[in-house]
Amino acid sequence: MPELLATFNKDPAEVLDYTIDWATLLAGDTISTSEWTVPTGITQDSESETTTLAIIWVSGGTVDKQYTLTNTIVTAGGRTRVRSIAINMIER
Repeated sequence: MPELLATFNKDPAEVLDYTIDWATLLAGDTISTSEWTVPTGITQDSESETTTLAIIWVSGGTVDKQYTLTNTIVTAGGRTRVRSIAINMIER
């Protein structure tokens, strides 16, 4: 399982963005492609990337469930890196 970078809380009614900052791990390299894997039950609204950031916007979810979102990047130098974030669904 990929390294879990952070855990966040989200209400199912919220539409929020989450970012993985890859700058430190890239050590001068840059992101060429970024892909998010999102489990069933939470909705990926959009995704984007810069040379060092991977961003995802999500909505929905079910209260009392945890969702793990995994980001896979390929760098300009040909490296592949994988990291995850967890989102806990809570009623606010």
